[in-house]
Amino acid sequence: MPERELELVVTAAEPVAKGILRLTLADRDGARLPPWTPGAHIDLRFTSRGQEYVRQYSLCGQAADRYEWQVAVLLVADGRGGSAHIHEAFTEGTSVRVSGPRNNFPLVPARDYLFIAGGIGITPILPMIAEVATSDAGWRLVYCGRSADSMAFIDEIVALGPDRVRLHADDTHGRADLAALVAEAGSETVLYCCGPESMLQAIDEHCGSWPGDRVRTERFSRRTDLEEPVTTEFEVEFARSGVVAMVPADRSVLEVAEELGVDIESSCQEGICGSCETKVLSGTPDHRDEVLSERERAAGQSMMVCVSRSCTPRLVLDA
Repeated sequence: MPERELELVVTAAEPVAKGILRLTLADRDGARLPPWTPGAHIDLRFTSRGQEYVRQYSLCGQAADRYEWQVAVLLVADGRGGSAHIHEAFTEGTSVRVSGPRNNFPLVPARDYLFIAGGIGITPILPMIAEVATSDAGWRLVYCGRSADSMAFIDEIVALGPDRVRLHADDTHGRADLAALVAEAGSETVLYCCGPESMLQAIDEHCGSWPGDRVRTERFSRRTDLEEPVTTEFEVEFARSGVVAMVPADRSVLEVAEELGVDIESSCQEGICGSCETKVLSGTPDHRDEVLSERERAAGQSMMVCVSRSCTPRLVLDA
């Protein structure tokens, strides 16, 4: 079923660091917004110069606030124009279509947490810290950025205390020693990391011996360091729609579904947002997303149809 789409209004648009704009969103009539949990993100849907954009942003405000949502948007100089339009056109009073929230990066119970954020990757981490701070769990934050003026919410983070927070601005402190940080972590520490791909790849390498459920990362884009897998055609049945079709080697399940009029919600089409997750009724999916955990992949009960394929000649999907 398609997600509910909300028509919200920007009630505040304010810079919180160099190239980062914080947007506060609310219902125009003051209605309550859907609940969300730390780690969740929403989709902003808008049109610029005749082109439709869908962009995902982590909620970074207070999860207990049911009347306002906040996101922080990094201006990507060499991007595809979405963030530039937001920075230029989104002001107080701007209407925006929003879908979600959706959470592929949930906070799990633990005795101790190590949060590592790089740049705009601080946004999903902030609500997590707010929740953990009300519990008995231990926690530390390592916040990295190119320069202090490019690091959003830095005053708020510094106020958390030097015993909890380490700041690493590359231009003054140098790069953080991620290997040492990982080595310092206790055996019951759960690590959360969100940031640039180079940081996430380093965390994957340094935590290679850790149990999978103790390392949780969120990516902004698909990994580029992995060898491109072989792609072959297979048959897919969309059970609820009563449609059977071949998925060619050069097309995705989602593209075939859209062509046949099978209604599947989608957003990023890169396997990172989770909106196209579809239940698998039969067959073994070939997972190529950045959303599902190793346990969820092994279970094979759902797949991201925008990028994932099939290990078996035939898949049956609940769509």
